[in-house]
Amino acid sequence: MLEEVAEQATARAYEPGETALVEDGPPAEALFVVASGTMELIHVDLVVDVLEPGQCFGHPSLLSGLAPTFTVRAREHTRCLLLPHDAALRIFAQPAGVEYIALSLRDRLVRTGHTAHALPELSMTRIGALVTRPPVIVDAGASVRDAAAAMSAAHVSAALVPGPDGAGLVTDGDLRERVLAVGRSPEEPVAVAVRAALCVPGDRTASEALVDLLDAERRELCVTDADGRIVGVLSVEDIAGGEHSPFALRVAIGRAADEDALVRTVTAGLPRLLASLLSAGLAPGDVCRALAVQSDTATTRLLDFALARHGPAPVSWAWLALGSVARRELTLASDQDNALAYDDEDDGDGAAADRYFAAVGADVNAGLARCGLGEDAAEVLARNPQWRMSASQWEAVFAQCLVQPDRSHLVRAAVSFDFRHVTGGLDVVAPLAAVVRDARRHPDFIARLARTATDWKVPLGRRGRVTTDRDGRIDLKIGGALPIANLARLHAFAAGITVSGTVDRLVAAQETGRLDAETATALREAFATVTRVRLERHAECVSAGRPPDNRVDPTALPPLRRAALREALRAVADAQRRLSVYARPGL
Repeated sequence: MLEEVAEQATARAYEPGETALVEDGPPAEALFVVASGTMELIHVDLVVDVLEPGQCFGHPSLLSGLAPTFTVRAREHTRCLLLPHDAALRIFAQPAGVEYIALSLRDRLVRTGHTAHALPELSMTRIGALVTRPPVIVDAGASVRDAAAAMSAAHVSAALVPGPDGAGLVTDGDLRERVLAVGRSPEEPVAVAVRAALCVPGDRTASEALVDLLDAERRELCVTDADGRIVGVLSVEDIAGGEHSPFALRVAIGRAADEDALVRTVTAGLPRLLASLLSAGLAPGDVCRALAVQSDTATTRLLDFALARHGPAPVSWAWLALGSVARRELTLASDQDNALAYDDEDDGDGAAADRYFAAVGADVNAGLARCGLGEDAAEVLARNPQWRMSASQWEAVFAQCLVQPDRSHLVRAAVSFDFRHVTGGLDVVAPLAAVVRDARRHPDFIARLARTATDWKVPLGRRGRVTTDRDGRIDLKIGGALPIANLARLHAFAAGITVSGTVDRLVAAQETGRLDAETATALREAFATVTRVRLERHAECVSAGRPPDNRVDPTALPPLRRAALREALRAVADAQRRLSVYARPGL
C-alpha cells in the first residue's frame, strides 16, 4: 500500500513567501507532505505553527471539501509531496490515519487558542506607558538644517520647539511641506515650519489618542504628565503598531535578519511590551502568556539561525520548553529552562546526532542569554547532555522518576514534567504525557512529591504576619510563585492531569474533584496577586535602569495591594498545611 501511494505522489517546490493554501480560499485538492524546508500555518495574520519535514497539511479541507481554515505559506525554499484525493482517503481510512487527523486538529486548535490569548488587544493601553525617551528639543532660532540634523541623530520623526505661546512641533512632514516644497532655504529658522503641538495627557488610552490624532488631522502628539509637562512625543506608528504591541513585536522578532538584530529587538521590545500590557490592565496570566509567545518566537528564530549555520538536522527533533516558560508564566526575571529530544537512529548509535544537536543547543542557549533570558544556574539547558537525549531515553527517564522517586528524580520530575513542545517535527508529547498521566498510579512518588511541595516556605511568621529578610524585602518568586506552582503540580499529578500551566492545573484539579473549590479558588487568586506584584516590580526595575528582580518591600506597596499579598501568602500556607493527607510514614 505504501508503494502504491508513493507512486501517485508528485513533488512541488515553493519559494519563500509563496502560499500553498489560502484561508477561506479554494479547497485543497491534495494532501501536502513537507519533504524539505518549512511551511508556516497562519490564521488571521498569526503564525500558529511551523510545519517541518514529515508534517502534513491540507487534510481538513481535502476531506471536508470546504475552504481551508489556515493559510499555509513557505517560510523558506520548501519542497512538498502532494498525494491526490483518492490516495489520501485510503490512508485516512486506516485506524492510524483517523488517529493522525484527530491529533493534528487538536494540536492546531490548542496552539491557535494559546497564541490568540497571548496576543491581546491593546486599545486600553495608557499612552504614558508608550513613552520610552524624552522629546528632542530644538530652539526656535535654530535653522531648518540644524533641526533636521538633530532629528536624524536621534532617529525621531518630530522635535519639540518651545515658544512664547507654548510648545510647538516640527515633523518630517512639516519640513517637507513647509520648507522643501515651497522653496525655502534650509538656513531659515525652523520656526517657519512649526505647528502648535497637540498635547494629550499620559493617562489617555491608545484608542482615545488615535481618535484625537484623527480629529486633529495629525500624525504626532505630545504626551503630558500629571503636572502638564511634556514628557515625550509619539507618532501614529508608535501608538498603533510600535514595539509596545505584541503583534508587531512578534513579527519583528520573526523577521530578524540575524542574531544581533534579534537581540536588539527583544531586549528593547520586551520591557516596553511589559509596560504596555500592565498599563492596559491585562490580567497577570495574560501578560505572562504574551511574554512567553515572544520567547517562543525568539527561540524559533534562533533555531533558524543555528540550522542554517550547522546544516540540515540528521534526524527529526523537538525543542522543549521547561519550567515557567513551559507553563507560559514567563517574566522578565525568568531564566531559560529548555531541553531537546531527537529521533532514535536506525542503527541505535545516536552519537553523531547528539554532537549535532549539542552545537545547535549551545547556539540557541547563548542567543537566548543575550536576549536577557538568563542561563539556569542548574544548567537545565539543551546544551547539557542531561537535558538533551533521544526520544526513547526521555521516555525512560520520565518513567524512572516514577518508579525511583529519590531526591534527584523528584527534582528532575519537578522540572521536566512541566514541559511544552515549542517547535520541531518530532512528536514526543504523546508518549511523555502518558508517563505523566500515569503518576497517579505511583503512590510513593505522589507522597514524596507532597513532601517536597512544602520545601519553599511562604514568608509568614507568627499570627500570619509577613516576615522579611534583613534588607526588609521578600523574594516573591521563591516565597510566592514557586510554592503555588509546586502545589498545583502535585494536585495535577495526583489527578492524572497533564497540562502544565499552574492556573490550568488548579482548575482541572477542582473539576476532577481532587481539590476542593475553596482551596482551588484561593490558590488561583493568590497566584494572580503574586504574579501582578512581581510584574510590577519588574517594570519598576526596568524604569530605574536595573535588571529585573523579585525582591519586594511589602511596606512600599499600596495598602490594598499589600493586604491582598498578605492574604495570598496565607492562602498558600494553609494549602501547604493540608498536604498531610498525602504523607506516608517513613517517607
